[in-house]
Amino acid sequence: MSLALVRSRALDGLDAPEVTVEVHLANGLPAFSLVGLPDTEVREARDRVRAALQTSQFEFPQRRITVNLAPADLPKEGGRFDLAIAVGILVASGQVSGKLLDGLEFCGELSLNGELRAVRGVLAVALAAGRGGRALVVAPANAAEAALARETTVLPAGSLCAVAAHLNGHTALAPQPCSSPSLQPARGPDLADVRGQLQARRALEVAAAGAHALLLFGPPGTGKSMLAQRLPGLLPPMSEAEALETAAVSSLEGRFDAARWAQRPMRAPHHSASAAALVGGGATPCPGEISLAHNGVLYLDELPEFDRRVLESLREPLESGCISVSRARRRAEFPARFQLVAAMNPCPCGFLGHPRKACRCTPEQIARYRGRLSGPLLDRIDLVVEVPVLEHEELASAAPGPSSMEVRARVEQARAVQIERQGVVNARLDSRGVERFCMPDQDGAALLKQAMSRLDFSARAYHRVLRVARTLADMAGVAQPGAAQMAEAIQYRRSLDGR
Repeated sequence: MSLALVRSRALDGLDAPEVTVEVHLANGLPAFSLVGLPDTEVREARDRVRAALQTSQFEFPQRRITVNLAPADLPKEGGRFDLAIAVGILVASGQVSGKLLDGLEFCGELSLNGELRAVRGVLAVALAAGRGGRALVVAPANAAEAALARETTVLPAGSLCAVAAHLNGHTALAPQPCSSPSLQPARGPDLADVRGQLQARRALEVAAAGAHALLLFGPPGTGKSMLAQRLPGLLPPMSEAEALETAAVSSLEGRFDAARWAQRPMRAPHHSASAAALVGGGATPCPGEISLAHNGVLYLDELPEFDRRVLESLREPLESGCISVSRARRRAEFPARFQLVAAMNPCPCGFLGHPRKACRCTPEQIARYRGRLSGPLLDRIDLVVEVPVLEHEELASAAPGPSSMEVRARVEQARAVQIERQGVVNARLDSRGVERFCMPDQDGAALLKQAMSRLDFSARAYHRVLRVARTLADMAGVAQPGAAQMAEAIQYRRSLDGR
């Protein structure tokens, strides 16, 4: 048989489209042609496969070898096709049986001695292979990650010889057990470590209960970063679907860590990060920080120090929960449903309003500093809270507050009410959902009407105030937002407009 068809998978965002590796052996001068829109790494597979076959004691055919990666218009990258190409050559040359190929897919890079190496993105490949009803052959280093896709039979193979023995029926590959780790909440810094700052602690709980965006502002050293780092510990455990999707995004970057399974991620990029680093990009589109924070927290410290164009790129993902990265020849879509937490100083020197240190900034410098944050971006932040300087006596005498475990229990209860009522958390309600579920009672409506006329809220701010009020009502256990919940929600918005 001079023709063999072997199946593998490419990567296109979180999708893993099927790739058919067609290997044909023809008479003529020895040559090895690789076609089907391969990139440089895929072209180099010719040398890796040749060396792997020879060192594994297989015969490398001295014929004209043509390998086609179909479909031809789908870009292929990485070393993930090495194993499929090698198996195709062995089957086409008659050295290995092809009877089992219809039920198998192959994904792995070959070393020069024939051993299999791990590749990135294998979880997305495993999920797609399971939907296609085929088993997946991977390197042992990828087996535990691929086995998270419970519907997929994962066959770890240490070398090309082990794969050949399986195909020839000599020694079958043992399936990797499908044992997902338990879904546990994050074990991180405890909120009880924070002394004082009652308003900021309250806002942190509200943000966690409704998945609202939060901005903390105040002088340096007041605990803004300390508070933000404790937000992941207040969030409820992820569902298995969320954990799989988050792990798949991490796998695309080769950063999957089994110890972090079902732990909500927290990403904290430096303020010098570029737009491509934050939202994703590159010649081959890769996920950025907002996608790596999917189902978790994105923390932006020193918010005004970020480039304005970088911050503006957050506006669409904050609304839609996904990001589309387009390049000249590629377009990829990544999930980006993150919870934004940001921190900033009140002025460039940081000491505006400090009780003991004088601010050195001019009004023009302060206006320029705050002007780095556009109105449309600030309009998408639900809660803005000042974190003031505490006196030594306040810090020393402040009693420990509730722990993260206690607050998380209240957050889980509030979120359970939201999911039962409307299917999503309050921050993700659309305009129709806001009109249906977030309308206040008569006193709350009167208070909101006054705020709309006096504070000149935009339509977006109006809806966001209602969402926050709905969260506050859920935390208070009342059926409809009242004047108390509306006043607190408006106060968070007034802080934003009047800071």
